[in-house]
Amino acid sequence: MDKQKAWEALKDAFPHTIPIMLGYVLMGMAFGVLLQKNGYDFIWAFFMAVFIYAGAMQFVAVGLLASGVGIWSVFLLSLMVNARQIFYAIGMLGAFEKMGKKLPYMIHALTDETFALLNLKKPSPGIDKAYFMFFIALLNHIYWVIGCVSGALLGSKIVFDPAGIDFIMTAIFIVIFIEHWKANPSHIPALIGLIVSFICLVVFGAGVFLLPALVLMTLILGLLKNKLE
Repeated sequence: MDKQKAWEALKDAFPHTIPIMLGYVLMGMAFGVLLQKNGYDFIWAFFMAVFIYAGAMQFVAVGLLASGVGIWSVFLLSLMVNARQIFYAIGMLGAFEKMGKKLPYMIHALTDETFALLNLKKPSPGIDKAYFMFFIALLNHIYWVIGCVSGALLGSKIVFDPAGIDFIMTAIFIVIFIEHWKANPSHIPALIGLIVSFICLVVFGAGVFLLPALVLMTLILGLLKNKLE
């Protein structure tokens, strides 16, 4: 019975992940090529994609590996780059409470894009929600691994300029935002996000605005929770 439930959930989840597939495979290939050019083969790409699974941090890690940066510097930098994940995890506490044995993996696989899809997409009637969420996370992870390994394998054979490719993920977030806007009758949370992000961008600058924006959004939405519901 569980196998049938899992298969139905996989078929239901897959179409929702197709936009992420394009971005993750291309971004992953850019990372794999960069990694290979710095002297690390596809084995490195595979394990970094599986266990680190953090796009921005993986690109940073290439330079850190090449320059021999100390472990504590790597730890602190990773903490700063991925600090936003704390707020994602807080937002998913309720949704993940029935994940059971899948919970540790769901925590590991909670990327920006997966977080957005898990909040925007709902399973079809009769589809197990826990399996649906699990397969969205797993499929996105698989796309990233495929991209990273493919890029590392092809890195020695192709000339590839990754300049501008990161805009793919920005475009995906714009599409997700539009879908969320259309699917929800109340646009207040979206407007709060836009306004707070713009204010923090002006005040803190493009390099560091994300973390204070997430803090303010979390506080404001927490205070307005009852009214919004």
